[in-house]
Amino acid sequence: MILSKRTWLAFSLVSMTCLSSHVFAGSTLDAIQKKGMIHCGVSDGLPGFSVPDAKGKILGIDADFCRAVAAAVLGDASKVKFSQLNAKERFIALQSGEVDILSRNTTWTSSRDAGMGMKFPGFVTYYDGVGFLVNHKLGVKSAKELDGATICIMAGTTTELNVSDYFRANNLKYAPITFDTSDESAKSLESGRCDVLSSDKSQLYAQRSKLANPEDYVVLPETISKEPLGAMVRNGDDEWLAIVRWVGFALLNAEEAGITSQNVEDQAKTTKNPDVARLLGADGEYGKDLKLRKDWVVQIVKQVGNYGEVFEKNLGKSSPLQIDRGMNALWNNGGIQYAPPVR
Repeated sequence: MILSKRTWLAFSLVSMTCLSSHVFAGSTLDAIQKKGMIHCGVSDGLPGFSVPDAKGKILGIDADFCRAVAAAVLGDASKVKFSQLNAKERFIALQSGEVDILSRNTTWTSSRDAGMGMKFPGFVTYYDGVGFLVNHKLGVKSAKELDGATICIMAGTTTELNVSDYFRANNLKYAPITFDTSDESAKSLESGRCDVLSSDKSQLYAQRSKLANPEDYVVLPETISKEPLGAMVRNGDDEWLAIVRWVGFALLNAEEAGITSQNVEDQAKTTKNPDVARLLGADGEYGKDLKLRKDWVVQIVKQVGNYGEVFEKNLGKSSPLQIDRGMNALWNNGGIQYAPPVR
């Protein structure tokens, strides 16, 4: 039997986990600069996070995060090659070196952060939680009315355990049906093969938007878990981990300071605010610590936007999903998004 590349890599995952800290230590940035491109793993098609448009360009907050990393490292947000990965493929692709960064609506958990040879940099792209999407005709208004339901779930996700825990804790029964792709699970809900679709709530809104009659479906009010979603990198390369982490923090700090894609260049030249001057490279050499150019934050915001701009375009009221900022608002505006300072 001839195995595909990813199938063969699945058999090697355990050994790769043990070796990754030695094989990849300190090499990711060098490799990226040599090839002039960042290879980014994204979802297999989730509106608002990463989905191809009519011309094949990958759009979404996860895709834009990779563009922000490219702007910081290479000075050009377009220097990204995207690989669309399903939930099962994503970790193998990162472990093997097929992608340099995984930016694919992935939940930060202890086992993924400490037991799989990979690391979450510490920047949460989107704070989320698992919920339930149902057709109005099912006649339920609460997840506690789902006793005996058939539930579509994406395989290889934290949703499987979260749903199991919730139904057991509430003395409810259910029948799970698992799928490899988000499209398969959404189509199964639409066809009536399952009564309920369970996933992170952001994904439910995204999947609902792809159905033939979105208005026929409702996301139930319960949020049954914590799902901090963010990028991942391989373990053992602290240099690359720090870069990815601080790109995320730069997006947040820029929004907090009122720095946008429209005013960033002017602010870099004229600001009298010492925090803004340090952030934009007008004062000090803080990019050197990350092996980045002095204007790395300027390039991020100029080419991609600050966090608020990226959120609004892809997920917010200006997008088809129209999701409220909620917890993803800045800490000083009712949310929990917070970044350490550049200094």
